[in-house]
Amino acid sequence: MAGLLRLARPLNCAMAAVGVGIGGIVAVGSQAWGSLALPLVLAGVAAAFFTAGGNALNDLYDRETDRVNHPKRPLPSGQLRLETAKAFIVAAFFVAAAVASFISIFALAVVAINAALMFAYEAALKARGASGNLVISYLVGSLFFFAGVSVYTSSWDPLIRTGILAALAFVTTLGREITKDIEDLRGDVDRRTLPRRIGASRAGTLAAIALVVGVGLSFLPLYYGVLLLGYAVLVVPADGMFIYAALHSAANPARSQRVTKYGMVVALAAFLAGAFR
Repeated sequence: MAGLLRLARPLNCAMAAVGVGIGGIVAVGSQAWGSLALPLVLAGVAAAFFTAGGNALNDLYDRETDRVNHPKRPLPSGQLRLETAKAFIVAAFFVAAAVASFISIFALAVVAINAALMFAYEAALKARGASGNLVISYLVGSLFFFAGVSVYTSSWDPLIRTGILAALAFVTTLGREITKDIEDLRGDVDRRTLPRRIGASRAGTLAAIALVVGVGLSFLPLYYGVLLLGYAVLVVPADGMFIYAALHSAANPARSQRVTKYGMVVALAAFLAGAFR
């Protein structure tokens, strides 16, 4: 059980569910805990199980490189058997799809598309570098859009609101993913990651550009009135973290990607604070 929990990474699962919840509040305001509470809760559960399956799938495919990069993870350390991990992956994705089917056909379609992309990423795209980074960035951003789809009734407004948040999440995650590849450059001998193809310095520059673009896009919710004063207050420290991470993406990738992750947490809080209208 301990190995399965480490494989699923409960904190990441909880963050995915919280991200969906925040996306729902941004999308429909007080209806998120009123008439639209049930589909939003189901969406959070589906996102959590999908994230657990994705994390486990990642560890399954990375079990050889993790002997160098992350030797204490459940599979390379021998804490968990390969067959157990495979069964867990199937179960997690099945639960995510089953729960999404109770929301709407559109929610189920998002889960199905994302699952196909997740498997394509692990089987092929991850080894190709930039395309894999783009897929993961989309998957993170799609959490917010998934919230909008789950509470969609007839108005396009929830989809527009969550679409803006998805774009912000996409670019900041892209910067973090490239930085993580710089950090893992020594162990990624079987992958043509961006740092391996163009060098750590140039890859760091691209990561920094993505993070700076994210800072620029962070003003859009205020400009369009999607988020209000609470967002304006909290997005400032989040942007500061992203700028700091951008400045250190090549020289200290471990610190950069860690600070980016903290910045994402603060940004989630900013989204939530600005959603109350």
